[in-house]
Amino acid sequence: MAETTRSAGTAAPARTRRARGAKAPRRETHAAAGAAAAAAATDAATLVGYYRQMLLVRRFEERAARAYTEAKIGGYCHLNLGEEATVVGLMAALRPSDYLFTNYREHGYALAKGIGADRVMAELYGRSTGVSKGWGGSMHLFDAESRLLGGYGIVGGQVPLAAGAALAVSYKGGDEVVMCQMGDGTTAIGAFHESLNIAGLWDLPVVFVVINNGLGMGTTVEHSSAEPELYRRGAAYRMESARVDGTDVVAVRDAARTAVERARSESKPYLLETVSPRLKGHSVVDPARYRSKEEKEALKAADPLARMALELEEAGILTHDERDRLDADVTAEIDAAAAFADASPMPDVSTLFDYTYATPVPGDSRRLPADPVFRS
Repeated sequence: MAETTRSAGTAAPARTRRARGAKAPRRETHAAAGAAAAAAATDAATLVGYYRQMLLVRRFEERAARAYTEAKIGGYCHLNLGEEATVVGLMAALRPSDYLFTNYREHGYALAKGIGADRVMAELYGRSTGVSKGWGGSMHLFDAESRLLGGYGIVGGQVPLAAGAALAVSYKGGDEVVMCQMGDGTTAIGAFHESLNIAGLWDLPVVFVVINNGLGMGTTVEHSSAEPELYRRGAAYRMESARVDGTDVVAVRDAARTAVERARSESKPYLLETVSPRLKGHSVVDPARYRSKEEKEALKAADPLARMALELEEAGILTHDERDRLDADVTAEIDAAAAFADASPMPDVSTLFDYTYATPVPGDSRRLPADPVFRS
């Protein structure tokens, strides 16, 4: 279900200011029937493929949560649990040559971009066989070959860089598109607005995607944003924008295709908001006590993976036994990835500074914390 605003040359809609803490009024979307028709028009093999990718992300993230409790993963770790339909739908809209920038909740995006589960898991374990040679960890996955240009630990840190990459594409006359994923909290920082403004002024081929999971850490969007329908922020920059149901993989794919096609063929930026509630807390150490029992039950009932499994079964596309076999196959893949990560070596300390600069820099310091400032 997508709701679109064509903001060029129009004034922002008037609204009544809500009392603090009040819920935003729900607006009916305009394409519910269209989304259902699109799903019906998608061939069965493609739908099963989407389901398998979603299942891969789910089982990977569950294994990552387990590994964190086993102290095999250190530092911070943020999971895509509940956002699988959004992850797969967005990546289905990109070409292999398109670029992707993400925030720190990026494991699923790496998998859906085609990076092997073994290399992603090895990076979480801090091993030299990981996508960032073991030095990036959970929040800093990077793979130039697949054009995943980083997960970023600083909120909004990726947004100006994505705009810069889109400028480079435009300058070179390429047909690639840059997709920049971010959380809802990013829309409140200055770099978000500066980047959208530049992209709008310079007609950059970039799609900004806001993953609205309803919470900036533990604060609801309604409590932190004067306009909780975040896609409307595109109106300030005369940027086409839309909001889509992030639990529907086909709806997300089609909305993202519209955005990507506009960026590619017209070199116009686009702002897409996907409403994708996460099933767990902000990170693996967050028990999400700010959620009521009723909220947790509602989230469980709206699980996009369970929903798609039921829809495929009811449509006669995937039987219960076939689903179990698919689950077993994916679980075996994740088990193998975990075993690969376990068996991989730690990076050598001597490689710590290897990727600080792209080219040699005079005076580059490679002093380790225990080394003296001056050597005799």
